[in-house]
Amino acid sequence: MAQKFPRDRFDSIPHGIDRVGAHRAPARRGAGWIAFGWATLATVVLVAVGIGGVMLFNDRLSFGDPPVATPSAAPVETAEPVVAPDIPVLVLNGTATSGLAAQAAETLTANGVPVGSTANASEETLTETVVYYATPELEGAARGVAQFLPEADVRVSDQFLATGNQLVVVLGSDYATAVAAPPAG
Repeated sequence: MAQKFPRDRFDSIPHGIDRVGAHRAPARRGAGWIAFGWATLATVVLVAVGIGGVMLFNDRLSFGDPPVATPSAAPVETAEPVVAPDIPVLVLNGTATSGLAAQAAETLTANGVPVGSTANASEETLTETVVYYATPELEGAARGVAQFLPEADVRVSDQFLATGNQLVVVLGSDYATAVAAPPAG
């Protein structure tokens, strides 16, 4: 059973003081925001440490020296250049030089490479001349086309396959410079 004690001086609390007990001071303004700030900082630090740990665990983050590529002893096998008279080539001018595709088409035709058509590429600022071939079996034919174009590189790509072209030459500024320069001799 509960006991009833007589009232004393500690039972009467002056008005205007928000105290619950005899030893509690009123809460300071903004104390909730300080706690929220510390909790936010702790969350950000824990998330950053977690992301760094996952990246380190998955070898996406390394604090050592970067790996050095060692050249392989076996040379890269490439197909022998051949001229494929049954596969027409599309020649695209990727520069602002007018008539460059027609000039390259004449060079290819003179060397026995059939040219289907010539046109301007979607860009006029290309710097590299590339012969694209659609399938790995056409690498030899692409190299056969590239041998007649100075500075030409050969790459496999199916981006022109939708247009019905298996071999596409995209001329860059390196080709324009090479054909404009007088022959060394």
